[in-house]
This record gives sequence, C-alpha cells and structure tokens, in this order.
Amino acid sequence: MIHSPFIPIDQLTRFESDQYSDEDLLEVIVKYSGDIMQVGKELDAFVEILDPNYAIFTISLGNLAKLYSYNQVEYIELPKNLTYFLRENLNSSCISQVQRPTSFGLTGNGIAIGIIDSGIDYTHPDFQNQDGTTRILFLWDQSIDGNPPEGFRNGSEYTKAQIDEALASDTPYTHVPSVDSVGHGTAVAGIAAGNGNSSDAVEKGVAPNASLIVVKLGHRGSPSFTRTTEIMRAVKYISDKAQEVNMPVSMNISYGTNNGSHDGNSLFESYIDDVSVRWRSSICVASGNEGSSAHHYSKLLTQGATDTVEFSISENIQSLYMTIWKNFVDTMTFEVISPSGKSTGVISPLQRVTRFTLDNVLVSVLYGQPTHYNSSQEIYILFRGVNKPIPGGLWNLVVKGTQITYGLFDIWLPTLEEVTQYTNFLRPAVTNTITIPATAFKVISVGGYNSVLKSIADFSGQGTIRNIDFIKPDLVAPAVNILTTRAGGGYDTFTGTSVAAPFVTGSAALMMEWGLLRGNDPFLYGQRIKAFLWKGAERSSTLTYPNPMWGYGSLSLCNTMDLLVEYNQTGIAFS
Repeated sequence: MIHSPFIPIDQLTRFESDQYSDEDLLEVIVKYSGDIMQVGKELDAFVEILDPNYAIFTISLGNLAKLYSYNQVEYIELPKNLTYFLRENLNSSCISQVQRPTSFGLTGNGIAIGIIDSGIDYTHPDFQNQDGTTRILFLWDQSIDGNPPEGFRNGSEYTKAQIDEALASDTPYTHVPSVDSVGHGTAVAGIAAGNGNSSDAVEKGVAPNASLIVVKLGHRGSPSFTRTTEIMRAVKYISDKAQEVNMPVSMNISYGTNNGSHDGNSLFESYIDDVSVRWRSSICVASGNEGSSAHHYSKLLTQGATDTVEFSISENIQSLYMTIWKNFVDTMTFEVISPSGKSTGVISPLQRVTRFTLDNVLVSVLYGQPTHYNSSQEIYILFRGVNKPIPGGLWNLVVKGTQITYGLFDIWLPTLEEVTQYTNFLRPAVTNTITIPATAFKVISVGGYNSVLKSIADFSGQGTIRNIDFIKPDLVAPAVNILTTRAGGGYDTFTGTSVAAPFVTGSAALMMEWGLLRGNDPFLYGQRIKAFLWKGAERSSTLTYPNPMWGYGSLSLCNTMDLLVEYNQTGIAFS
C-alpha cells in the first residue's frame, strides 16, 4: 500500500485489491514541470503529453510509488469513470432566426465542432455534403487499436480522405470500421451540426455547415462508460486538430460523474479549463440528469449532533461508491449499518483506511487529506459484494459531529446511469446535483428545460448559489423530446441534458463564425461567448437570477446576437 498523503483516496482500495499485481498497468493524470519524458523513461512508462503542465502516464502498479518521488511531479490523480446522459427546437432558442439569410445568415461555415462522445454514424446523410463527401475532418476511434494519432497510445485515427473513400465504397466499414453502437454521439452531433440532407429531414441542426472533428471515447467492455483520461485526450486532440487546420472550434461533452468534490478543483477539471483558453475555442458540457435522482445529500451538522443518513441500494448492484466531502477543520465520525442491522461500529477519523465485512459485503472506508489543490476533506466509502451482489434494501450511515466549526457535509452516490433510480437517499438534496466536469470553471455548463411547457426538466442537474462567483449551470437549453439523427439512419427523439448541450455548442459555433470569420469581433471565443450567452438568455420576471436550476436563463441566440451587434457598434467591447 502507498502512503503518500497526496494520493486521491479512491486509489487505495484498488491498490489493496488482491486482483492487482505489480505488473498491472494503470493510467494516472500527472501535473508536472520539467522533463517528464525522462521520468517516464526511467520508470518504463508510456507518457502522453497533453500540454507543458499535464500528462497521462500508463505505468505499472509496481512503479507508481516511485513516480511520487520525482521533483518534476507536482500532483497525481487517478481517472474516474464517467457515463453519458441520455434518457430515451431551434425556434424556442431563437436559433432559426439567426440562421435565416434575411437576418444573420449564420450556418457555422468555417468553424469546427468537436464531438467527444460514443462516436458518430459517419454514413448518415446529415454529416455529408451534397456531393456525398464527408463533413468530418478527423475521426479518432479510441476503441480500435492500430493507428493512434501521433503522441497517443491507443485507438485509430481516420482522415477526411479515408472517410470519403469509405463512403464511396459499397462496404464502407471495411475501410473505416468505426461504429456508434450506442447512438448517443450521433444524436448529439445531429443537434449541433446536422444538415438535413436526408429527404425526410424535418429540420437542420444549429450549425449545418460546420466541419466536424469527432472522438469516439474508448473503454473496452462497457460502451456506456469512459474515463476522465480518455476525455482529456479527446479535448487535447480536438484542440490540436483545430489549430492544425486553423479553425475556431466549439466542443461538446455530454458525459459526467458524481465522483468528486463538485467544486472545479480536480486535475481533470483544471486541465479542461486550461484547454478552453489555449485556442479560439468554446467548451460546452451537459449538467447531467441527476436533479431528480436523489443521489445527493447535504446536511449542516452542529457540535455533538448525530445525523442518520438513510439510503436504499437496489438489487443486483455489485459495487457502489459513496463520496463524502466536508471541511477539514470539522471532525466527524461515521458508522455504516446494513439492512440486517449489522454495524461497522464507529469508524475512527484517525485511521486512514478501514475495512469491514457486513452481510457478505466488503466495506472500505478511506479518510482523505487536503491537497494543494483542494482544502476540503473526502471520506470515500466503497461497497463491494463478495462473490455476489450487494444485498438490496435500506442502509444507514450514522454521522456524528465530534468537533464542529463549520459543520456542512455533502454526499454523492454514483449517477443514475450507473445505479438506476432505485439506489438513492431517502432525504435527498436537489441542489448541487450537477455532474463533473460541468463543474469546471471555464466551460459552459448546460442544463435542460421543456421548451413546450416552459418549465425546467426535473432531471436537469441543479447548481448552488453558495458562491456568486461559481454559478452553475450557466444556462439551459431544450432537453425534452428532441428530434435528431439516429445511428443507422433516420431520426428519433431523445431526452436529457445530453441533447441540451449541443444546442449551445452549435450556437457558440455560429457566434464564432460571425465574430471571428466575418471580422465583427476578433475576441469572440472562450469566456466572452459565455458572458454574452448569459446576458442574452431569456429570463422570467418571477424568478431570481442567477438561479440554481436555470442559471442565467434559457438560451436565446437572437437576443445574444443583437447584443453583440450593439456592443461592437458602440465600441464598448474594446474600450
């Protein structure tokens, strides 16, 4: 077992497991300075440089401890699993008006849209030009080994020329074997950039003439899940390719996790923030579908008080994590009680790792420590069934405040897509249910609403207004019964914040076309796009903004564009 105080505590359980040996390879995110390639060489690790400060190491478990001893290494973080958000119109967001030739006439021409998702059905007519050639500039399928992009370890990269060759063939998948077996990425891409080429198309996407750079995320054995490292690679790849072809880029991420502090302070979130200001880019992230999942609990505990947190675990769950975040100044004890009434007893906060077996369930409790990135403390509890699933039923976590100065603690269970709605807290908190990395500071976090009923979607991840400088979501977009491209051809309706985010991704592409390519605003990217989307959002007179559900309001691109014209004409933008 490794005893470094800076190891994220969810690593320790993996490292102690009997199923791992010193020769097993694992990935870690490394924040570094200096010659990190030499470190990798000395430790026989494969190093993927993301930028001058971030890298991904593929390293043996036996050599991982040595990595902490190098002065070049500032911090190490193990990747978390993420899942996509899918639960089974342009006029409402005032996008159609901006597209009209009699208005702004914006189509996304000359802008790249980056899709980081489950892939794309590149044979779908909506992603082809009128002559049958593809609109995809690059496609990196991380799940197919053979020809990874330069600097990366896995996957296969396909160029526009290769995809065009495949489309001209009677057997396209023998040339480019990348398939979107889930359909999620195809749906997202259709909203952001579908061009309605199919004869039965009802409407186009937001930026129908934009080019596409697509990364199919790879996590073998589970197409619904991916790792933070895979998304970091994808963000770098798309940013690099956009610079290579000298195109502004608007990226879409519709994945997320509950495993973290939800305050924007992980290496994963920090790296995405850094990339967002590296090039003429915008990054939009779905806020997740956790609003009504009952997977967040929050309580303000007083000195000497005891709180019993009741939570239900559904049947056939093999493993489950619970991540607790609190102020390090406060001292709290914890006790886990199984449905049969068996207890771990009071778990000492001074013991770093404690393991128990209750009702044939291995319960590992890990007390973390503050790092130089985060002053908060995490208590990570992992439940793992021994040779069979965790017994379903009502579990209890007893929390007692022994030395309390502040007293607030938050707990998150895994996302709805991981454990279903039947694993939940009995007394949940609906606020602070936005998933990571929508919690990153510089991304545009997008919640969902019902554009027909003009009401917030109950599943949309909600933020908090504890800190006025950290409001999430940024705004909301349509998320219920959205018609878009279907993998395999045709169209279908989808619901979830996954399909809300690409409305904003496409809108950002149109804004950059007007500002950067038409010469109206040379600085219209990054945080400037976010600020004008905030200002132009539709707001109700009956609500207070910024709002933990609505952010700064609902997407209204025509309002935003009118404001941009006004501000640029008056010279205020550059005063």
